[in-house]
This record gives sequence, C-alpha cells and structure tokens, in this order.
Amino acid sequence: MSQSMIHTAVSVRQIALQQVQAIPEELFDVQPQAFANTIRWNVGHLVFALDYFLSLGLPFHSNLPEDYTKFFHTGTKPADWTLAPPTKAELVQYMTDQLERLAQLAPEQFEQPLTSPIEMGPLRFEIVGEVVNFALVHEAMHLGTISSIAKVIQHEHADSVK
Repeated sequence: MSQSMIHTAVSVRQIALQQVQAIPEELFDVQPQAFANTIRWNVGHLVFALDYFLSLGLPFHSNLPEDYTKFFHTGTKPADWTLAPPTKAELVQYMTDQLERLAQLAPEQFEQPLTSPIEMGPLRFEIVGEVVNFALVHEAMHLGTISSIAKVIQHEHADSVK
C-alpha cells in the first residue's frame, strides 16, 4: 500500500508541475472576482502545504524561505502581501525539489504512528500515511482551483477581445 502511495504522490506532483508550467506567468497574479486568491497563491500554497504536511510525521525538513508562511499559509491572500512574491520559476523549482524528495521516501515510513494525533477540524490523523493521503487530496483540490482560475481568466480575456 505505501509504495502505491509514493507512486500516487509522485504522479500527482508531476501533473501539478506540468499544469503550472503550462500557465503563462502573466496570468499568475490575475484574481478573477469569483476567487479568493490567484494562481501564484495557489501554487505557492501547494509548495508550502506539502512541506508542512510531510514535516508533521516524516523527517522532512523544510528548505523554504521563512516568507513563504506569510505568503502562502492558509488564510493569507495576495492583497495583504507587502513584499514581492516568489517568481513562477522559483515556485516550479521548489515543486521539482519536493518531487525528488517524495520519490526518495521509504514505504515503511507511512505506517509509523505520529508522535501525537493531529486534528484539523473534523479530521483526525494518527499515522503518517493518513497525513500524506490528506496532502495528496489537498494538492488535487488546489490543482482544480488553479485550472478553474486559468479557465476563467482565459474566458474573460476572450470576452474582452470581442
């Protein structure tokens, strides 16, 4: 089971990388009215959140800049940023680094109990694999949001050209 989880994690991140790389950076900071954040925020949130979730139960120490918490933690938004956010290239590099680190995880790590259970709202995680599974679902949800934002921007741009 755990080897398949690693394979799934790697596959999801590969899909994310392909999707993000295909979006022009000039769309990264456009925030359609129906969305609370931008593509850049969602991509940065993927990077930040994966490091966070993996560090909860694995010897996975974040190498992200401290500013990423201010930019991409849950509850943050681009409207509040006072510093220049990371570039698309920087975010893609961190995504790539995380992909390499995911591929190096050992399957037996996923069966390890957490030092203490983690509760997030109605969710409760007791083993590492549960947290990793949630991280994968979380990533897929944000990929859907990124795709939706990009489609809305392209649709709005097409309407403004008419």
